[in-house]
Amino acid sequence: MVAPVFEEFDPASDCECPGCVGLRRAAAVSPAAGAGARPAAAHRTVVVAAAASALLGAGHAVPALAAPQQAPERPGAPADDGPETPQGAKSPLHGPGGKPAGGALLPATTRTEIIARAQKWVAAKVPYSMSAYWSDGYRQDCSGYVSMAWNLPGNEWTGSLHTYATRITKEDLQPGDMLLFHNTADPTNGSHVVLFGGWTDSTHGYYTVYEQTRPTTRRIATPYAYWTNSGKYVPYRYKGLTAEPTAPGVPQVPGKEGGGDGANPGPGAAAAPYPGRAAFGPGADNKNVTLVGRLLVERGAKRFYASGPGPRWSDADRRATQAFQRAQGWSGAGADGLPGPLTWSLLTTGRGKDIAPAGSGAVGAPAPAVPAYPGRAAFRPGADNAHVTRLGRQLVKKGFGKHYTQGPGPRWGEADRRGVEAFQRAQGWRGGAADGYPGPETWRRLFS
Repeated sequence: MVAPVFEEFDPASDCECPGCVGLRRAAAVSPAAGAGARPAAAHRTVVVAAAASALLGAGHAVPALAAPQQAPERPGAPADDGPETPQGAKSPLHGPGGKPAGGALLPATTRTEIIARAQKWVAAKVPYSMSAYWSDGYRQDCSGYVSMAWNLPGNEWTGSLHTYATRITKEDLQPGDMLLFHNTADPTNGSHVVLFGGWTDSTHGYYTVYEQTRPTTRRIATPYAYWTNSGKYVPYRYKGLTAEPTAPGVPQVPGKEGGGDGANPGPGAAAAPYPGRAAFGPGADNKNVTLVGRLLVERGAKRFYASGPGPRWSDADRRATQAFQRAQGWSGAGADGLPGPLTWSLLTTGRGKDIAPAGSGAVGAPAPAVPAYPGRAAFRPGADNAHVTRLGRQLVKKGFGKHYTQGPGPRWGEADRRGVEAFQRAQGWRGGAADGYPGPETWRRLFS
């Protein structure tokens, strides 16, 4: 099984997230650390900036949950360190001078709609603020973000969000649910809330988190339940959650993990449970890949497949998925060619826009072809060829050329290997998957 994809960031020296604060504290007390020094592992720290709370008040008791499973070689924030940024108080839309939205106290919404609203802030890179309000009226902090995604009539805080939800277990978590930590003893120290976006691995050790954080809204892979105070996060489900809409005459189809060999149940049918990102991507071989491929073909992706679709993930599946994502108007990380919870939901319910026909010039046309992979033998000690030069130039273009003191050139060297390793680690890969030698998937991503 290939390692799940994570997002890495090289933190700024003044970053205030728990991980960086802990690293700076460690550097300050370490005898080996000089002025301004950073621990050696800092360059590969996965930064998840946490938003927190500042309003004292009554809350709910938070029992402990199981500790998270840590991935190897993956530094986390110190266990006793928490977010230092407060959140705003409970308020109407657009702030204290605004008015609560009209309508029901618990507006009905679907999981697809929750994730779609959450993704809008991710795409807009909404800046974190405990006092500012975005154009939709919601406060730009962690609790305002969840209030927005759930379409609540006002801005809640970590001490009140649970009143709109029902407590569930880890095993029940599905996209659109929330993980809440409200520190009743000291709400200003570590309280935080995030949205669950789906599991990233089969062990349920990591999941995709949607959260409002410094500097901007972020979607990133996070250890369960969170980097800090992990045992104190409690999963909840919004009380106003409704099933995906069903088209007239189309019965609801109870989903099961995987989806089997059935065809598209039709527009508006209930979405099958999302199997997690680990079910898709290089090396994946399962019935979920077959199902997604068949649904994509029904939505206009037949031209991407020379044969199949089948259970083994291929570049045809990636290109077809990317075309479908682009047809929805998504770009960048939103059109990476890997089915996330929203892509899965649209496909399995028959919703969203179909892929435009080839040659139409519309969004969803095939991506430009990636140069043919020359084989692993082209990138080994002693190799001297034009492919090495091409690889090095692309590394520089992508921002991974800092190891070159001259060149790049045709002779494979340590600077090439270190540049490739940095690129692989930026994909979230570890161990043998980040050995600095480009395989077919590294080559494809580098030249995409």
